[in-house]
Amino acid sequence: MDNIQKELLRQVADIHEVPEGAYSLRINGKLHGKNSTENIQIVTKEDKPGIDIYIKAGTKNESVHIPVLLSQTGIKELVYNDFHVGEDCDIVIVAGCGIHNGGSGDSEHSGIHSFYLAKNAKLKYIEKHYGAGDGNGKNVMNPTTYVELAENAYMEMETAQIKGVDSTDRTTRAVLAENAVLKVSEKIMTHGEQYAKTTFEVDLNGENCGTHVISRSVACDNSKQLFVSLINGNNVCSGHTECDAIIMDNARVEAVPKISANHAEASLIHEAAIGKIAGEQLVKLMSLGLTEKEAEEEIVGGFLK
Repeated sequence: MDNIQKELLRQVADIHEVPEGAYSLRINGKLHGKNSTENIQIVTKEDKPGIDIYIKAGTKNESVHIPVLLSQTGIKELVYNDFHVGEDCDIVIVAGCGIHNGGSGDSEHSGIHSFYLAKNAKLKYIEKHYGAGDGNGKNVMNPTTYVELAENAYMEMETAQIKGVDSTDRTTRAVLAENAVLKVSEKIMTHGEQYAKTTFEVDLNGENCGTHVISRSVACDNSKQLFVSLINGNNVCSGHTECDAIIMDNARVEAVPKISANHAEASLIHEAAIGKIAGEQLVKLMSLGLTEKEAEEEIVGGFLK
């Protein structure tokens, strides 16, 4: 890897070199390398771009890294990754895509990730998106995530897009069985003319299952954001969706939360709040010696932390 690729890897996966243990590293539209372990098998798909990840039942305290890096302009790819997590597992999967576009062509990565968690499985999934470059081409990322949680399964998703992505359409759909739990934490920041759309749809089918979805975003300059969420309560269940956004300059933010109770004992809540930075917050920080710009950056950083 060259220095640009190493920096992309650091941004999206918090590592500087090829990781140890189970991993799959994709660079500029091609598989750069992969490694399986005794409990985690990574198999290259034969019918389309992507991999299948099989995690042996009972696997605990292990991780999988599957970053994607694009450092050439004009590359457009669609990748399919399927994760099969066995019973009683407790693992971490670190994904993410970094694009450095130094040319005039648009660079685009679209990833379709499907997660199938067996009974009592536990998974933490971390996905970061990052863009950079000094050219005129756009950085485009369109991730799609599909989740199936079996009885008593638990999945926690942390997704972040803080810099350099010109356009993104993020879709997450999930189906939950009895006592399953899905927690989602999303953080997005847009600048310039960037556009970000997020769609969540969760079917709470199993008795006593639940979901908690939180999206925090900051829209600056002339950027636009759209947040759409739909929770379907189809049994005795609980669901909560929350969208908090800070709007600055000439940006636009739209939130469309929807809850659908299809069972008398479905307990569902949705919240949406959009507003500018409070003046008293700026005044307080500026009284401590910060400039207005520094004060704004401090508030935004704390909001997205």
